[in-house]
Amino acid sequence: MGDAPYLKGVVAPETMAAMTRITREVVRLGLPTGVQVLAGANRQALAVAYAAGAQFLRVEGFAYAHVADEGWIEACAGPLLRARSNLGAQSIAVWADVQKKHSAHALTADLSIGELAHGHAFCGADALVITGSRTGGRTDSEHVRAAAAGGLPVIVGSGVDAEDASGLAKIADALIVGSSLKVDGQWFNPVDPARVRAISKALGA
Repeated sequence: MGDAPYLKGVVAPETMAAMTRITREVVRLGLPTGVQVLAGANRQALAVAYAAGAQFLRVEGFAYAHVADEGWIEACAGPLLRARSNLGAQSIAVWADVQKKHSAHALTADLSIGELAHGHAFCGADALVITGSRTGGRTDSEHVRAAAAGGLPVIVGSGVDAEDASGLAKIADALIVGSSLKVDGQWFNPVDPARVRAISKALGA
């Protein structure tokens, strides 16, 4: 997130190199590792994951076009999955954002979260990511429940903190935690060990 405001689908060579190197180092730790390259650079993220041995991609704009703060985001399921197949990399899962944060979704306002979830499943997503409206914004638990209608694992992708982690963990298959672990709950600050301990305690870890 350090290169905001993002360039839509344009990634500098040095960014690709850095992402690949960092991802490889995390993979070596034996942790489940995913890759996302902003903004909307999903094909590039696939290349990083393939080269570094990551297990999944977080993909914005997988199905259903929308308007993001970077501009128009076109759905990419067809090209992305064909590229994955050409690489023989079907083991790299696609975690697809549904109604992605920092975006307007008036174009699909006639579709419920459940219907969008079914659409993403039809297009070949392996899991769904549900978020609030912005980074660190709370995720509506009803949206998480509705997304389960798609029959895929559901991941909460924003706003998880010590207060709501336990409840969300009961209805979601996984939680992505970032901002709430930082000093003052701001994503750009250093990690706050006390916040890490608090959420670990809330989750019984």
